[in-house]
This record gives sequence, C-alpha cells and structure tokens, in this order.
Amino acid sequence: MAKHDDDSYLAEIQGQMDGDIFRTMLAVMARRVMEEELGAHLRAGRHERTGERRGYRNGYKPRRLKTRVGELSLDVPQARGVEPYSPMFFAKWERSERALLTACAEMYFMGVSTRKVRQVLEKMGGFSLSASTVSCVAQELDERLSEFRDRRLDGEEWPYLMVDATYVKARRRGRTVNVAVLVVAGVNGGGRREVLTWRLAECESEDTWTEVFRELRQRGVSGVQWVVSDGHEGIRAALRTQFPQAAWQRCWTHFMRNVLGKVGHRHQKALARELAAARKYDQVSVCLSEAERIASAWERDYPRAARQIRDQFEQTLAVHDLPPAHRRRVYTTNIMERVMAEVKRRTNVVGIFPNEASCDRLVGAQLLERHEAWQCEPTRYLVMDHIAQVPPGKRGQRKAG
Repeated sequence: MAKHDDDSYLAEIQGQMDGDIFRTMLAVMARRVMEEELGAHLRAGRHERTGERRGYRNGYKPRRLKTRVGELSLDVPQARGVEPYSPMFFAKWERSERALLTACAEMYFMGVSTRKVRQVLEKMGGFSLSASTVSCVAQELDERLSEFRDRRLDGEEWPYLMVDATYVKARRRGRTVNVAVLVVAGVNGGGRREVLTWRLAECESEDTWTEVFRELRQRGVSGVQWVVSDGHEGIRAALRTQFPQAAWQRCWTHFMRNVLGKVGHRHQKALARELAAARKYDQVSVCLSEAERIASAWERDYPRAARQIRDQFEQTLAVHDLPPAHRRRVYTTNIMERVMAEVKRRTNVVGIFPNEASCDRLVGAQLLERHEAWQCEPTRYLVMDHIAQVPPGKRGQRKAG
C-alpha cells in the first residue's frame, strides 16, 4: 500500500491551515489514518490491483469528531462489496452499548418503568442522557444498521444457513407483548461466517419465516445446500417454498434437549451417551439401526422419548455425509446459540422495551458487532474445498419436508 513521506504531510497541513495548527495537524493525521485503515480493510491501496482485494472505495461520508483541541469535520471513506468500514477512533462506545443506553433513555423519556430504568443506568455506571443525545445516537445507529441489513449478498454462494429465534418483551399500543426476534447467519463460499439478517415479528410462524427467506433471496442469497435449525414447523414450511433445493438439518442440541426432557433426571446421562454414540458411525444406515435399538430399549419406561427418537433421529443426520471437519461444525446451531445468548443478556438488562424500534436497534447493534468480530477472525470458519468431496447425488437429500 502507498506510503506518505514527511513532505506530503507538511504540504497537506500548510494547505489546510484554519488558524489552529494543532487542530489542522490532528485532522490531517486522522484522514491519513483512515486511508491506511481502509487500505488494510480492502487489502489493496488506492488504484492498486491485487488478487487479495476484497472490495472497492465508494466515496466519503461527512462525520464530526469532538477532540480536546476542538471539533473536527472529517470525510470518512466508504467501502462497497465488503463489510462496512468504521474508523477506530469513532468507537468510543461499542454500538450495542450505545443502543442499550438509547433504549434506556427512551424508556425514561416516555415515562415507562422509571424505577427499572434508574436501576439499569445505575448498574451501567450512574450517568444520564439528554433527549438530544438520544436522538443523535439513535439516528446514527439506525443509518448504520439499515446499511448493514440491506447490503447485497450476491457476491458469494451460501452453502450453509443457520437459523434461530428468541423472544423479548416490548410495549405495543400501551400493552406489553412478546416479540419474536428472527435471526439468520450463514457460511459463504469462502468459508467465512456472516450475520445475514434479523427481523422482529409478532410470532415465529411460516409467514414470518417466509418473509425472512424471501428477503434473503431478493438480496442475492443463492447456492444454499444445507439449513440448520430447530424443529419449528414454520421454518421447515418456509424452506420448502423459498429454498426447496436445500437439505434441512435438525439441530442436534435441540433434539437432545427435547428428548432428555422426556426422561427422568437419573436416566438422562445414560440416554445421552447412547444417542451420542449412535451418530458416530460413518454409515447413516448403521446410525439409524442403533437409534431404533435405543428407542426399543427405552420404550417401556419412556414411550414419548422413544417415539421422538424414531420420528426425528434421521433428521439430525442430514449433514452426515459431509467430511468430519464440516460435519462437526454444522450439525448444530451452536454458533447461533452463542449469538442469541448474548442478545438475551443485553435485552434482559432493559427488561421491557418502550417500543419495537428500540428493541430492533439494540438487537441489530449486537448482531453487527458479532458480524464484525467474525470478519476479523484470522482463519476461515470452514475450508470449503471439503464440499467438493461430497458426492453430488448426496447433496440436498433429506429435504425440509
């Protein structure tokens, strides 16, 4: 990438002198730092051609930065074709923390659960926010999240999708209601994880999941071969219409949780060991034979658990023909479980959101931070060359029906 010599810095400072040399020097330095950061972000300098380039420059966006020597007016470079670029010195607060503060402040200004809001703010350090600060932070976050949620996804294929949902509480027309938070993550053809979208809905249903999957298709998601989720019928029905070519993998963790919930506590560990051993065989037919043996052995004491093993065990084997390196990564929704656990931790601090917009803002900010953390991982989540090892005839088996 291009390097700047001392003479060019001096010429730039002299050319932009506004009466305060220290503020001018700081502004010039900030601009140079952003250009260097963007070059590293894109893995290519300006006008540089390289096989490692991940995107392109896309103009500038004006931003203001308050410093000890005064307020700076900066033009922040933008990127396209890659995850958005954010300068390091604008991250005084993490986005999710700012969204949390905004949600708390909105609750306070709307007169909702004042005592609870005061307790939340005290836990977070004992500070307050003005209405103008709330408005500015909310607007900034909404713009950033809208850009993230609407980005195009047609530059890659998406062999794997991971789907999950949780519920939070928000006020709607004066009543407290449960709001479903629907989230989809994916692994692209380069083996990288990304948060693809999220949506708030009245409930988790076939209609709401159909809207989510239709939106992903409109934004360019293609090449989906496997979808991993719990056994919600709405997800499976929506997949049949929106991604009919994809195989559906019932999450092993959810399956085990449901089966063991039908067994007495003192027998849970034994049954868990047997079921885990049954899926370790290379051939699916052998795994199914073992599952049937286990169901028969436990049927007398726990008929409901035995019935579930017979009905659902095969659905947990949709990715069984994948190479082991892939199979152990995608036979559960564990990466989503960790994401959703963090979302719940943040939303539980608020308790009841004053409206769905503030809930969407906090959830989105948390998901954006997780997405950017994934992008900074030094290694790929999966080596996608392994997909070529799966015989084409075995891809797409065990559809979402």
